[in-house]
Amino acid sequence: MDIEQPKHRRRRTLKITAGVLAVLAVALAFALRTPSPVGHWNSAEGQAHFTAAYNRAMRDMPPAAETLDVRTGFGFVRVYRYEGEGDRAEPLVLLPGRASASPVWADNLPHLLKIGDVYTVDLLGEPGRSVQEAPITSDADQAAWLDEVLARLPEESFHVVGLSIGGWTAANLAVHRPRHVATLTLIDPVFTFSGFPVGTAIRAIPASVPWLPKSWRDSFNSYTAGGAPVEDVPVADMIESGMRHYTLRLPQPSLISEEKLARLAMPVLVILAGESVMHDVEASPEVARRVLKNGTVKVYPGASHAINGEHPTEIAADITAFLGAAS
Repeated sequence: MDIEQPKHRRRRTLKITAGVLAVLAVALAFALRTPSPVGHWNSAEGQAHFTAAYNRAMRDMPPAAETLDVRTGFGFVRVYRYEGEGDRAEPLVLLPGRASASPVWADNLPHLLKIGDVYTVDLLGEPGRSVQEAPITSDADQAAWLDEVLARLPEESFHVVGLSIGGWTAANLAVHRPRHVATLTLIDPVFTFSGFPVGTAIRAIPASVPWLPKSWRDSFNSYTAGGAPVEDVPVADMIESGMRHYTLRLPQPSLISEEKLARLAMPVLVILAGESVMHDVEASPEVARRVLKNGTVKVYPGASHAINGEHPTEIAADITAFLGAAS
């Protein structure tokens, strides 16, 4: 009896805690509610603030050879084309993380352009230069708009590279609409090989409230980057501005099932950060190695979720070797 009572109290405490979190989540959703069915800027001033931050971050990118606004059934998608040095027929398509848009690839592009031509995409429904016009309500919709973008580019197939939520977006595309995907490279993807850690989800709640101080969002972004300072960093300033001034209207990504991952036929390179706080760092490499029938899995010890900025040279070298082996 004395042994069972503490267990009972622990279960009761966990139930109470879960209930409190659920109430907080509902209250937060109610507080942030908006009648708009699509992602949108909260004000003209907020959009102008983000645009200025976006433009500052874009100064660290090489000059784009072409700027495209690709029409899809869900809205216009901003795509930049960069001319590479390599002669590879299929270009790379880079998908950024949440709220980070094309400028998040500034450290990577000089290295990746040695492989060949590169397209960067501002994800639809996220802060950036893409404009959502119709509701996106499912994982299938997320794949549909991206498939439409690739279909409207001049090449037939692409090496799709995704970072964080962009990694999930790339994998989700390959699951639902693989026709244009020659290979996949998933850089510390979320909701792909394991779920979102509870501790990170709790820390993200105050960062998602736009009227709370900027320091709260900076603190969360620093947490995901392994504690690195983010103040006065152009890309970080752009991300914080997007978090504050843009309201997302996107469905929660579904964790991709092992059965679906096992059906992927194209070569897949998985690059995981050993100290990431955005997925289960022990489960993710194990799942990837076990279920991907044509997969290569790399773990960078000590890397944070900001792995693309921490290890641009190594990532480019791994992608180069991977594409060479996949040819």
